[in-house]
Amino acid sequence: MSADGDAEVMMGSLADEEDTAGDEVEFEDQQVPMETFVGVSGELLPTFSAAEHDAMPPVEMTEFNNQPDSLFFNDGQRRIDFVLVYEDEDKKEFEKRYTFQRRKRRREFFEADLMVRGLELEASRSVLDDKVVFVKVHMPWEVLCTYAEVLHIKLPIQPNDLSQSSSPFSWLTKLCEPSKDVIQPEVDYFTAPFEKDRIDSFCVKDRAQFFAPDMRSRMAYYVLSRAYYEVRGDVKKFGINKLLDGGVYKAAFPLHDKVLRRKDRHLLCMAGLLHVHAGGGRHRRTRMFHLWIPDPAHQHLEVRRVGGKVMGPRMWQIKHLAIVSPNSKEVCDPLIGGRIVMCPQCDKECTYWMLNSTCDSSKKLCIFDNFGTLVFAVFMSIWVTLFLEFWKRYQAELEYEWDTVQFLEQEEQPRPEYEAKCCHERINPITKEKEKVPYTSCEKCLRVSCGAGTVLFWVALIIASIVGIIVYRLAAFFTFSSNLRKELKELKELQPIKEYVTPQMATSVTASVISFVVIMVLNILYERVAIWITDFELPRTRTEYENSLTLKMFLFQFVNYYSSCFYIAFFKGKLVGFPGKPVYWLGTYRNEECDPGGCLIELTTQLTVIMGGKAIWNNIQEVLFPWVKNLISRCCKRVRSEKVIPRWEQDFQLQAYGALGLFYEYLEMVIQFGFVTLFVASFPLAPLLAFLNNVVEIRVDAWKITTQFRRMVPEKAQDIGAWQPILQAVAILAVATNAMITAFTSDMIPRLVYYWSFSVFPYGDHPNHTMEGYINGSLSVFDIRNFSTESEPLTKPYWFQNITTCRYRDFRYPPGHPWEYQHNIYYWHVIAAKLAFIIVLEHVVYLTKFILCYMIPDVPLAVKEKIKREKYLTQVILHEANLKLVSKHLKPIVNILKEHEDKDSEIDLPF
Repeated sequence: MSADGDAEVMMGSLADEEDTAGDEVEFEDQQVPMETFVGVSGELLPTFSAAEHDAMPPVEMTEFNNQPDSLFFNDGQRRIDFVLVYEDEDKKEFEKRYTFQRRKRRREFFEADLMVRGLELEASRSVLDDKVVFVKVHMPWEVLCTYAEVLHIKLPIQPNDLSQSSSPFSWLTKLCEPSKDVIQPEVDYFTAPFEKDRIDSFCVKDRAQFFAPDMRSRMAYYVLSRAYYEVRGDVKKFGINKLLDGGVYKAAFPLHDKVLRRKDRHLLCMAGLLHVHAGGGRHRRTRMFHLWIPDPAHQHLEVRRVGGKVMGPRMWQIKHLAIVSPNSKEVCDPLIGGRIVMCPQCDKECTYWMLNSTCDSSKKLCIFDNFGTLVFAVFMSIWVTLFLEFWKRYQAELEYEWDTVQFLEQEEQPRPEYEAKCCHERINPITKEKEKVPYTSCEKCLRVSCGAGTVLFWVALIIASIVGIIVYRLAAFFTFSSNLRKELKELKELQPIKEYVTPQMATSVTASVISFVVIMVLNILYERVAIWITDFELPRTRTEYENSLTLKMFLFQFVNYYSSCFYIAFFKGKLVGFPGKPVYWLGTYRNEECDPGGCLIELTTQLTVIMGGKAIWNNIQEVLFPWVKNLISRCCKRVRSEKVIPRWEQDFQLQAYGALGLFYEYLEMVIQFGFVTLFVASFPLAPLLAFLNNVVEIRVDAWKITTQFRRMVPEKAQDIGAWQPILQAVAILAVATNAMITAFTSDMIPRLVYYWSFSVFPYGDHPNHTMEGYINGSLSVFDIRNFSTESEPLTKPYWFQNITTCRYRDFRYPPGHPWEYQHNIYYWHVIAAKLAFIIVLEHVVYLTKFILCYMIPDVPLAVKEKIKREKYLTQVILHEANLKLVSKHLKPIVNILKEHEDKDSEIDLPF
């Protein structure tokens, strides 16, 4: 998650309440001691008094200097590290002046507090609207050094003197890297946590460039989120987030380093390379924008690596499409499938039908239900292990490159929302000192229990919606079976497609669309619930907050997106009974059977609708909406004015990225990862579609983040947090789901059992193993005289003459047999084969995964060497700095001792 939109979502529980009538509404009073803001020794940061704030002059108001791309104050020297935007209260209507004046007092106190803390401010009125004022924030050198030490920011101490190891893909990497004329390569340094007392040990060549823009923005946001806007005795109210929520400020954001215009086409096409770093520099977040293509700077290479693993098997699969399976050949044969009468699939309204009417769906089924799909599913199960292991290695490289290798929880500062609630004291079990916490152990347990209960309630609500969709499927199939054919016959223009629009297909497609709509609606509702629950739990740090929210959201999304797929794959058509004694759901609806072509086709349809619909909706929501809003805004502004617009106003016209913007990028990739791995046995094209989607989306996201949204506030994070164990769990579950889909949803195991056992003696009449006669052997016989009055069809087709039996999909003894309509020996052979297949496949794949995990180290050897070298240099350089510091302090004493020896007088030491 980014922090740019923290003001919009994260402070919902602490938001200022404004009364539109003008009456002042008091905030919840919180006694916030100064030490809760620091997290380090109080010697680092100054303390303040109300008198100092009152003595501060107002922010200087300046005129725009007509330099539209300037990132500096009007003097051209001081860099803009953050921008605050508000509407001038003096230009508001008189009847609301009281409310506006209250906001003005809080804003003036807040800005005075920023200046007391050492920040420099400069204000400018908007070029387009004189009511809007932009307050530019600059952090001077001394303030930057102070907060760099507070935040444990690692800075260069010496250039990296280790040789760079080359990979087998180096030649390919060079072909894909951008021109050095466009993006200059960065010098690699060894780094160490910054300390002001040892500043001589750091590579400070230019003070203006020593702290990268992302570091400056991060430190500025740290100060803004802890600066006071009101002090009443011991009660201190603080934070830019609360001021944003209360309407005191309209926006707060850092500036983009560069504006990409149409004339900069070479930069626009390279937007995915380094402007996605909108955080800039080495110290970006180690969070992936796209899981499968981790670093946009090398996205071409990563696309090829992923694509190579996907495209090869896909080409084999495409060639396999031309192979006609023996099943579909027998189904389509007029002498075989054309003579097999099938039993009705619903009560009364459904009638008898010929097996060869499913010829088209049978041909489609052979595309996915074949041995190639099984091989591909096994391959994907192993590939996902390789992917995760190599991602760990790549993540280790990013951790070193972005200086988060030793990112400890103690270094991460508490969230302002957490600090505001600290009113209880406890003894820290580590330091054995008193510290402030927001709740007791009992209260914390109560908060977590309430959150867990709410999550379970909403998961139950999703399951209830799935049950509702199942009821719809049962009712819709009955309706379509009775009316669909009649309506198609009446509409002559639909005659060409009437053979394809079957009741099963119509039910499957409409149910998939309804399921998708329900998923989208529940997503909107649950997003707010998940945020509310996480805010109520009040995690201490940003990492804890994100991990808690991630687990809740993924649990919900997992049930929301995959539950309907699990139903089709593992439950639909499994407990249907037989025509004379069908199984009824809720005592009313006859349990639905699979499409005549098999449930695998329906599962593929469901996945296509949900996966495709989700991709389309995400692009509309993430790209089209912001682009349209910005386009309308620009058009309106151009009509009003043709003036030169400054950089801060250009960025203000862009959309706010939102607190959950990057979170949804992760969630989108993880859900897609689940579709690609969990159900690949039923939808082998999913990896190819995901690959194409990611190739396009990574470029689109780079364009979107740099041109349509304001810059995000960079944050420090060591890894991808809770997403890593989630991916590991999905990878483990994928082996089981694909094995079960192959065993229970496809017809592969029954075909193998027939080929090896029931086509030859003692069960079959063929001299050699063959698939001939499989269709006849896989369909059971039913005597139509055994129909009950509730299920007997009302009508019969014109060709139904002198026919006494019909067939249905199952392995049961025929009528007249001593065990009629009970499962036969073929059924138990198939069940045993399916269980054996699942056990063998899972053990083989899990063993392979375990071996691969053991053989592939998580951290590359070159990175380990760099880490050790950096630790060694840090110790040596800082040790020398300590010796110099000690020598500096001892020098006066040495001089006094020397003078004493010369004069032979009493020693008068300075201490």
